[in-house]
Amino acid sequence: MKLIAHVIDGHHVDIRPAPVERDWMEATSQRFAYRCLPLNIANAYGWEVLCNASFLAMWTGGSGIDAIVIEPEPGTIAPAVSHFGHGILTFHLPCLFRTEPGAELMVQGPINRPKDGIAALSGIIETDWSPYSFTMNWIFTRPDTPVRFEKGEPYCHIFPVSCGALEGLEPKLEVLSADPELKRQHDAWTASRARFNIDLKQPGSDAQSDKWQKLYYRGLAPDGAPTPAQAHRTRLRLKTFKTKPR
Repeated sequence: MKLIAHVIDGHHVDIRPAPVERDWMEATSQRFAYRCLPLNIANAYGWEVLCNASFLAMWTGGSGIDAIVIEPEPGTIAPAVSHFGHGILTFHLPCLFRTEPGAELMVQGPINRPKDGIAALSGIIETDWSPYSFTMNWIFTRPDTPVRFEKGEPYCHIFPVSCGALEGLEPKLEVLSADPELKRQHDAWTASRARFNIDLKQPGSDAQSDKWQKLYYRGLAPDGAPTPAQAHRTRLRLKTFKTKPR
């Protein structure tokens, strides 16, 4: 599958594969947040578009376009504007994305990167046919709160999804006992989890040495049996956007 970013002539865009690392995860005790494999995979699930200049923005609480005050760094132009009003900060992406037929683009804020005073809005773009560029929008969550975006900071996260995939799903609810084997495995895991948490408090125990149960991280069933190799990943390795020679 191809994902192409057609950069508008005279403009530049910085896009990178989203990294696993997060400042708040680095700051946790012994970096324990990285023990959560679902977090790690989600962090790197797509590409990030980066700010090309630092700026400060603040919403005064009004609904007009002039209710957002934007202060760029001296000698630079802020990459965001007040366009819609109602406390919405808008980034114009300087490119037109194109996906193959049957794929569209999920556009959202950087994953697992909370930002105080402002929240990212999400959108689905039909990039397999649309000749229209789009904007990345953030909405202030409270007035009179300065929010700063740094140069090189991600403001947008993208990844392709299959058109109509969700509409084709047939969701249903079932009691766990309707799948005896799945219930057996879950019961075994629940019991082992309880034992591990008890042992974790015992000095010198194997649990203290292990620090956390690694069955899911290692792609193992509760009895230690491996899952199919293609069903388990511990890291994503996405390709960078390459510049096509002119």
